[in-house]
Amino acid sequence: MNDTDGTNEISNVFDSLRPRLHGIAYRMLGSTEEAEDVVQDAWLRRRQATNGAIDNEEAWLVSTVTHLAIDRLRSAKVEREHYIGMWLPEPVMSDNSPSPEQMLEKAEYISIAFLTVLERLSPESRAAFLMREVFGASYGDIAHILGKTEAASRQLVHRAKLQILEKRKRFRVAPEEHIRLLKEFSEAAQRGDFAALRSLLSDDAEFIGDGGGKVPSFDAPLKGRDRIAQLYFATSRRYGDKVRMRIAPINGEWGFLRFIDGVLESVQSVETDGAGITRIQAQRNPEKLAALASLLKF
Repeated sequence: MNDTDGTNEISNVFDSLRPRLHGIAYRMLGSTEEAEDVVQDAWLRRRQATNGAIDNEEAWLVSTVTHLAIDRLRSAKVEREHYIGMWLPEPVMSDNSPSPEQMLEKAEYISIAFLTVLERLSPESRAAFLMREVFGASYGDIAHILGKTEAASRQLVHRAKLQILEKRKRFRVAPEEHIRLLKEFSEAAQRGDFAALRSLLSDDAEFIGDGGGKVPSFDAPLKGRDRIAQLYFATSRRYGDKVRMRIAPINGEWGFLRFIDGVLESVQSVETDGAGITRIQAQRNPEKLAALASLLKF
């Protein structure tokens, strides 16, 4: 095999693994741009490596992406300590129309709620948990990637599970019921119906917004159905028929894209217990909406 054939083979392997590698990096970092940077960095490092020195391309690439993501996350955690307001992950939207079963499967480990809870973990704990629970890696592989013993890797995953279960409450709601609530809420929001908005929110509902210091947002969760209903009512009164809300698959769950005067203003992830909306997480930071906005046409 000549050098060109070898390079092409490596490139083909990399292209086939790109979705998996990007999935690891995105779940680690909560940013599509940073995830893509990590994947590209791994590719450059692979090209610079000696072809014959790597026995298992997939293992090498997964290990490299994981290490690069851990390094980035350590830096990001320092930066996020000085982040203005509340931090939420960058949202992603499905390119097609997933089935209800696919939506439930995706939501389990990619929802905004899940990625937000992951922020509580240390970079190594996050990596260990994702490798084991999302990507099915053996404890031996995790130990090799993180440079730890299998026993230590098991402990990392176990502790991560406990932390996630402690903070994460998840209700299994039929997609049809979820969509029904979203439709009713979006219609009420667009016509400025305060009573209807209030009736669709649970008593202890909360609204979390990420403006990143770029647009107005809250420094703490907005709690209570009345305050949240008032927030949507005020937006309707201010912008009138310039407000449009589109239901869309956001990070594996049905949520809202809100447009104001034809411009994507926010991406809203919605959680429900089946009876009402329990939490809305709204990404309003223009920098985190840019990639998604470039793909959308209202």
